[in-house]
Amino acid sequence: MSTSTGFGVPMTQRLAIADDRPQHDSHMILAWGLLKLGLCETEHRGAVAEMISEQMKMDRPVSRRRTVTPKRLGLLLGLAGCGVGVVLLFPSIDRWFQSEVSVDADRVRLAKVTRGALIREIAVQGRVVAAFHPTVFSPSAGIVAVDVRAGAVVEKGAVLCRVTSPKINNRLDQELSRLHSLEAELSRQRIQAKQVPLRNQQRIDLLGVELQAAKRAQERAEKSRALGILTEVEYEKTQDQAEILSRKLEFAKRNSVLERESLAFEIEERKSQLERQRLAVADWQRQVDGLTIRSPVTGLVSRLHVEDREAVGENARLVTVVDLSAFEIEIAVAEDYADEIAPGTGAVLTINQQQFAGQVRSISPEVQGSQVKGVVAFTDRTPDGLKQHQRVTTRLMLDRRADVLKVRRGPFLESGGGRRAYVVKDGLASARPIEVGLRSVTEVEILSGLQPGETIIVSDTARFNGAQKVLLRR
Repeated sequence: MSTSTGFGVPMTQRLAIADDRPQHDSHMILAWGLLKLGLCETEHRGAVAEMISEQMKMDRPVSRRRTVTPKRLGLLLGLAGCGVGVVLLFPSIDRWFQSEVSVDADRVRLAKVTRGALIREIAVQGRVVAAFHPTVFSPSAGIVAVDVRAGAVVEKGAVLCRVTSPKINNRLDQELSRLHSLEAELSRQRIQAKQVPLRNQQRIDLLGVELQAAKRAQERAEKSRALGILTEVEYEKTQDQAEILSRKLEFAKRNSVLERESLAFEIEERKSQLERQRLAVADWQRQVDGLTIRSPVTGLVSRLHVEDREAVGENARLVTVVDLSAFEIEIAVAEDYADEIAPGTGAVLTINQQQFAGQVRSISPEVQGSQVKGVVAFTDRTPDGLKQHQRVTTRLMLDRRADVLKVRRGPFLESGGGRRAYVVKDGLASARPIEVGLRSVTEVEILSGLQPGETIIVSDTARFNGAQKVLLRR
């Protein structure tokens, strides 16, 4: 349905007047413009209509050329950009509407859930100590003269200090004097052992001669008796004399054997006394030599417990020497883990950002200050450059499990009580219930609630205030 202009000509036809006509009446154009603007007066409408009507025969309908102006192009580009922006920002806007809390992504730490071996371990602090660090003591009361200074490197057997003890020196002199006396006694006993057998042999020989003389006298007495010139009494005297001498000779021989054995026993006893005295002298000589304190190992003088020319008592500490050829780690473990640690437990020692294998060598049965002390020794090699009392981070391997679901350990365990984790997907963290198992220093076992490859927030989640959805802003 067409619209009329009031002059009997349809409006659509009037709008189709060509712009490229070669000639236009200036009055007609002016009248047409005033008609469009509604500025013509009513009395002039008839004249305008008559002029338009006269030109109708010259009008022809044409199609209107459509051109794209810069303004219209800018409008179209703006609309297209808005559409693309809406499409690109729709996921972010959707996440924003779903989330309850938003945080900067840079303020959270993420970790991926993986599957592999998990080692249950505990971290303890240790310090480097020498495996052999002897301390020498004063063997007796006296005055000490120190020959070294702290920090000096000494060889095994080097003199560290000397203790002057009049008591031990005097006792050594006394024992030496007794030793010399016993040596003289033994020498005298040996001389006597030579003299007595000689006297006994002399007596035996003389008795033998006397016995032979008595026998010859007895023979003569028998002859005289046979001739009747010797009385019976005289004959019996010669027999008795011969018998007496025979008995004396026999007893002299037996006595000589006994005296020889007695002298030998005396000599052995003197030797024993002399040997005992020599041992006593050697012991006191050892004590005197012990007053010169020597280094038991090649190492470093760690500490001087006394000053030079200081009076010390018996068994007083003098010098501590550190053996630099062997070191070990002294650790302090919380008593809660003491029952799980035994000699042979594996350990990893971190020194100067390098890791070394170790093994628990001993663990104390005594609890001091809620801690139990132990000693860890190096199993492979001892690192170079270790210093006495240097701090070392030690990890004790308590348990090992293969092929478990695990994730890096973090504060989320404490803030979520080990029962909740935030799983991150497309910048949105969603709370999910989980169940954890074995825990180590760096990792924790996941029993349920998570799948391999998922990413969770391992930093502190207490700031989320229990929100189910958290937006991570980039």
